[in-house]
Amino acid sequence: MTGVVLMAFGSYLLMLLAFHWSARRALHVPVMVSLMMFDLSMPFYLYATRDWHKRLIEQGDISSFGVWMHLGLVLTLYALYVFQVMSVRGVLSGNADARTNHHGQGKAMLVVRGLVILTGAMLAESPTESH
Repeated sequence: MTGVVLMAFGSYLLMLLAFHWSARRALHVPVMVSLMMFDLSMPFYLYATRDWHKRLIEQGDISSFGVWMHLGLVLTLYALYVFQVMSVRGVLSGNADARTNHHGQGKAMLVVRGLVILTGAMLAESPTESH
């Protein structure tokens, strides 16, 4: 298993802990914001360190269902992040409905992010395949 996949699984465990301890805002907020930044920076890291033309075009992975499913899940996760930021603004202004929305979206994020990590792990090249 590659280092990136292990980091992703570790970050998911950290997300589960931060979700469980959401009442401890001093822990919850920085961990969740850091994980969002980690997820947003991951495509840039992967683009800079992988040979995407070879993998997607030459090897023909661009037409695989797994690649498109992973991309759809990533975009869904990013949309949930936008909704989370919007709902937390309501939470900070004292809106009780926003807190319920924020919690429900958090549960959806856990599911979608877990699927993103699983599909990414299935698509990840082993170090011996990349050469």
